[in-house]
Amino acid sequence: MTRRIHLLATALVAVSLSLGLSPAVAKEPFALPNARSPEAVGFDSARLEKLDAAMAKVVADGRVPGMSTMLVRHGKVVEFKTYGAMGFDGPAMTEDSIFRIYSMSKPITGIAMMILFEEGKWRLDDPVTKYIPEFKNLKVWQGVDAAGKPVLVPVSRPPTMREVMSHTAGFGYGLADKHPVDQMFRDKRILASSGLQDMINKLADTPLIYEPGTQWSYSVAVDIQGYLVEKLSGQPLGQFMQQRIFDPLKMPDTSFMVPADKVSRLARVYGFDPRVGKVVEAVGGPAGSNVQDFTKPPAMESGGGGLVSTTTDYARFAQMVANGGELDGVRIVSPATIELMGTSHLPEAALVNSNGSAGARFNKSVGFGLDFMVVEDPRKAGTLEGKGTMSWGGAAGTWFWVDPTNDVVFVGMIQRFGGSGGDDLGGLTRTLTYQALVNPKK
Repeated sequence: MTRRIHLLATALVAVSLSLGLSPAVAKEPFALPNARSPEAVGFDSARLEKLDAAMAKVVADGRVPGMSTMLVRHGKVVEFKTYGAMGFDGPAMTEDSIFRIYSMSKPITGIAMMILFEEGKWRLDDPVTKYIPEFKNLKVWQGVDAAGKPVLVPVSRPPTMREVMSHTAGFGYGLADKHPVDQMFRDKRILASSGLQDMINKLADTPLIYEPGTQWSYSVAVDIQGYLVEKLSGQPLGQFMQQRIFDPLKMPDTSFMVPADKVSRLARVYGFDPRVGKVVEAVGGPAGSNVQDFTKPPAMESGGGGLVSTTTDYARFAQMVANGGELDGVRIVSPATIELMGTSHLPEAALVNSNGSAGARFNKSVGFGLDFMVVEDPRKAGTLEGKGTMSWGGAAGTWFWVDPTNDVVFVGMIQRFGGSGGDDLGGLTRTLTYQALVNPKK
């Protein structure tokens, strides 16, 4: 029997080699299929080595303990790389390592919203008060008076659902110190609410930063969307996502918590501590949020930043987006819905002359759709990806993009708050990926 098994394994290796596959890589159960070779889908293997070397250097320099990246074209894996370890003194990074994806939860929540949109449960230009009457008395910050007290005025109109999904509704977030409303978010511990209804109640008494539709500001709006999913579907957010997204797409490791039998696969998270001048293991989450133990059910399922996932799971989600809402014969949303999400919805008032820092300022070249950043004119934006590329990232340095023009998907996973402490990995990997795509017509 042992000899038969050995012969069968030898035969399988021979077949793999004949197809140009690596027999040494153990694939996850629901991994995307491998490309026969990088060249078969338009990439130059030698040029791709620049990408691999750059990512390896980030780890070798000690900026992060480890990393995982996956490059996909035409639905086939071109490269799936792991570097370093799951902690500076931890076990090696693996293909099934689990990561806190924080704000990469947002596009998933956006898809949940659009599932309900396709069911006729809401419309883009509905006032949000139609579904959240608690917001009927929202006020707008106007500054402070002579005594230093906040000046608040009633909002001229309620934010629309479109504005809630494009961060132009006026809500704050509390992740920075750019505005006094941020401090209110921290003082009220809005991101550490005991549940989504508690969060809504706190937001109802917190002023908007600006009048709806007049600016773009990264906000708590996707956590509001999580509440809307619950209210419109009648299900808890996590349950809805499990039944309508994770199970159909075969994403077994994406959830709002890590069960006991998977904890050993959870990579540790780090941040730079200026007090000691080095990268140290971090406790908790982004500024103003609760100290979250991902091994326990959260008090509030955060659609804006509460999920964990693996590189493979998220690549399956991203590939569904790249395919126009379908993967492996399972349709989540329609192609038109993906187009709607990948179209910038920013009003002229929210645009600036220079893009400034990606994800914070937008112009006619780089805009924001429904829970995705969207590159509308990549060459004017100074980038190499294709028109219509949809992307976002997470607080612990994770990043991804979906390029419908070139049919490219990329997922990058690290666990360090604020990014790698050096290069913008999202921008760097774009450049190094597309300089290697020498035959895009393949």
